[in-house]
Amino acid sequence: MDRIAITGGVRLEGEIPISGAKNSAIKLMAASLLTDEPLRLTNMPRLADTRFLGRLLQRLGADLVESDGVDGPETVLRTKEIVSAIAPYDLVRQMRASFNVLGPLLARTGQAKVSLPGGCTIGARPVDLHLKALEALGAQIDLHEGYVYAQAPRGLRGATIAFPFVSVGATEHALLAAVLAEGETVLENAACEPEIVDLADCLNKMGASISGAGTPSIRIKGVARLGGASHAVIPDRIETGTYALAAAMAGGEVRLTNTRADLIEALLDKMTEAGAEVTRHNDGVTVKRNGARLRAVEIETDPYPGFATDLQAQFMALMTLADGESVVRETIFENRFMHAPELRRLGADITVSGGEARVRGVDALEGAPVMATDLRASVSLVIAGLAARGETMVNRVYHLDRGFERLEEKLGACGAQVRRIVGDGEPED
Repeated sequence: MDRIAITGGVRLEGEIPISGAKNSAIKLMAASLLTDEPLRLTNMPRLADTRFLGRLLQRLGADLVESDGVDGPETVLRTKEIVSAIAPYDLVRQMRASFNVLGPLLARTGQAKVSLPGGCTIGARPVDLHLKALEALGAQIDLHEGYVYAQAPRGLRGATIAFPFVSVGATEHALLAAVLAEGETVLENAACEPEIVDLADCLNKMGASISGAGTPSIRIKGVARLGGASHAVIPDRIETGTYALAAAMAGGEVRLTNTRADLIEALLDKMTEAGAEVTRHNDGVTVKRNGARLRAVEIETDPYPGFATDLQAQFMALMTLADGESVVRETIFENRFMHAPELRRLGADITVSGGEARVRGVDALEGAPVMATDLRASVSLVIAGLAARGETMVNRVYHLDRGFERLEEKLGACGAQVRRIVGDGEPED
């Protein structure tokens, strides 16, 4: 099993290009099931998660071609016909978001059998809201032996769906199903994340009629069919924020390109409050820290445009060296402080109580072997390792490969001493 070794204490200087958003790309890929025409996605990230979903889509009948075009990495998907409406456990279990093929399969074929995604290390993350949204659209849902059996033999019908709480996944799933439903669908208390807007923009290019994406109320007028389209995936705001925090942690000056500062304003405001120097550009953001100690600040995770839960672990790593005591409140997921014990192995002073962590800044971190527990927790350990004395060895980095493209290369280009060790052998070139 691969590991990543970081020798800390090196300031970062240089430029990091940001990849397309993982959380957007995988839902856009699922949208290819809604048409028999080609869907061309540019600015595509090459990640374990996109590979997992690609395999599932091919099982369902999609042709998939990856290439490096003039607009960067691209993927063309075409599902002339659905050859199977069954998404088996062995594929769905590898990535929760693959459950979102249920809606498109149901909308296009009137039936689907999709495995429940199973548990998750950062909380239960139930799919109840997904299923209730599909039922509101007229689907008949049965659960049996770990699978969802869904039928809509007469097609889906528009409905008003009021979510009891904001759910990005359920909002996206409802969008993917409702675009081919008869009549109008209204989603109330919908998620407002940029990835929702990106999905709606792509679906509209394919011939859908969606308005209000990015607000709590989304209207979808169902259409009889969708066509092909070409769409560029938005920049990954979590990758953007992660490298911004890495620059603030290690010190130096890093310019992040091919991205948008407006996607992470809540984070940038907190970084500025902590003492990092942030400069916004048309194509990204520059983060600079001259070596002065950062100040402790408080954060609380919230749905967009609030502070992203997917940046909480990375920000906690930054606060381990800040002057004073910071408070980190997690309101989105339970069990999302599993990185805290690993950061303590590096010398951090962190006390967790329920959904709140108190981080008392220390003078220095010391490198040590640590264990990645999930995607965002794993990269928080890399960030901490950049500033720790000596070597930090991050184990189980397959989590990282799910969401960060060429991490060692991007950090290494800015001077970081980061290398991958393949299995138990020598470092990978």
